[in-house]
Amino acid sequence: MSALRSYRLRLQRRKWLIRALRKRRELASVRNRTAHIRPDDILVFSTVRNEKVRLSFFLKYYRNLGVDHFIFVDNGSTDGTREFLEDQPDVSLWSSAKSYKRSRFGMDWLNWLQMRYGHRHWCLTVDVDEFLVYPFCDTRSLRALTDWLDASSIKSFGAMILDMYPKGGVDEQPYRSGQDPFEIASWFDSGNYVMSRNSLYGNLWIQGGPRARMFFADQPERAPALNKVPLVKWDRRYAYVSSTHMLLPRGLNLVYDEWGGEKASGCLLHAKFLSTFGKKAKEELERKQHFANSKEYMAYNEAMKANPELWCKWSEKYINWRQLEILGLMSKGNWA
Repeated sequence: MSALRSYRLRLQRRKWLIRALRKRRELASVRNRTAHIRPDDILVFSTVRNEKVRLSFFLKYYRNLGVDHFIFVDNGSTDGTREFLEDQPDVSLWSSAKSYKRSRFGMDWLNWLQMRYGHRHWCLTVDVDEFLVYPFCDTRSLRALTDWLDASSIKSFGAMILDMYPKGGVDEQPYRSGQDPFEIASWFDSGNYVMSRNSLYGNLWIQGGPRARMFFADQPERAPALNKVPLVKWDRRYAYVSSTHMLLPRGLNLVYDEWGGEKASGCLLHAKFLSTFGKKAKEELERKQHFANSKEYMAYNEAMKANPELWCKWSEKYINWRQLEILGLMSKGNWA
């Protein structure tokens, strides 16, 4: 990379950090328990709105993996999300009634909170419908992974979003609070993924899966990105640029082997397509707070009217992380 491009990226990172400092004024502390965070705690950061039905399992899942503390921003929930989170002993909660879109889809708020509370911690930034699986996650805690990453001088860990869906109509099986969503959404696309390398940020750009197949079949280049860097040994000088798809400094995006080998990676099992999806899609269409005035949700809405089923004869039923490794969707690298 040229010295000029490197300098411009440093300026860009500084811009996002200054923006996060400014946007902190949009946040109001609801329940701040960060004084209980210990120096080696693993933290989760997330922005939520009207997700109460998902939260019980989300918290249980990540507590079982070994997460020590959760930091949430509630963006104007009306379904009891805020009250539920306020009562959780390992949750610190902020709220904002400001525009999700104008906060760069919540990333300005989270960049500030990571700058303030995530420094020198392993931080996992996920949506409440994303569930991290990684090599040996059935027998090894998240701390075992972060300890290995520390020992290997690796500061970031990549994961591909794997869209999960039910067999039959998305709305056929009601999802109840506390339920494992993958009891319903237990199928995924094992192929049809394409990737390219972003020359500026150095990250891989991955597209495909059922959203490309069903909602963007005529324009696959517009399908949602499936690449993320959700787990980072945070430093207050870091900043996410576009959701968790990429961040600065640029080197944190190199979560793959540039020379053809394999680095350890994971998957984010994405439980978007449950019976709650229709209501959520309608709300987001009305709010227009997502990327490109929620055009992604427009595509969802139109396609689901025509065919509410994502399952097809090539769908594969999820078993475990080893299955994903065999399919080449994640790798254990040299972590044995």
